[in-house]
Amino acid sequence: MDKDESIRFATKFLEDLLSFFGINVAVYSTIDDEVIQLSVPSTSMNSLLIGKNADNLRALQYIVSTALTAKSAEITRVSVDIADYKRQRADRIAERAEEWINKVRNTGEPMTLDLNPADRRIVHKVATDYSDISTHSEGEGKERKIIISKIA
Repeated sequence: MDKDESIRFATKFLEDLLSFFGINVAVYSTIDDEVIQLSVPSTSMNSLLIGKNADNLRALQYIVSTALTAKSAEITRVSVDIADYKRQRADRIAERAEEWINKVRNTGEPMTLDLNPADRRIVHKVATDYSDISTHSEGEGKERKIIISKIA
């Protein structure tokens, strides 16, 4: 299954999965850095689809990704966003990252944060705008943390 077929399959698969729950919406898809981006518009079921701590959202991603893998698709990485939840969360994390970076710059003391992988990526990206700030992750699995420090 080539790239275009992978995108079409993922889009249709998620639409079919949502219709199983009585949610009949058009899913919008794009591709960014070899990741299929699937966007579900806002419905009355947003909170159910997102779930506590976005667990249901991650489960939807996993199911679509697993289906793509089973079909030997060229692209198997998937990001599902429900009603712009991820984009809004990313914006909030980026704002907080600016605050954390400024605190490290002012105090000179490194800061260790316990963030999920997606949030760590956002902090790493924001930190690239600062020549005097360094970020790196340490630990394994759920114990992985990000460290923001000032470059001497």
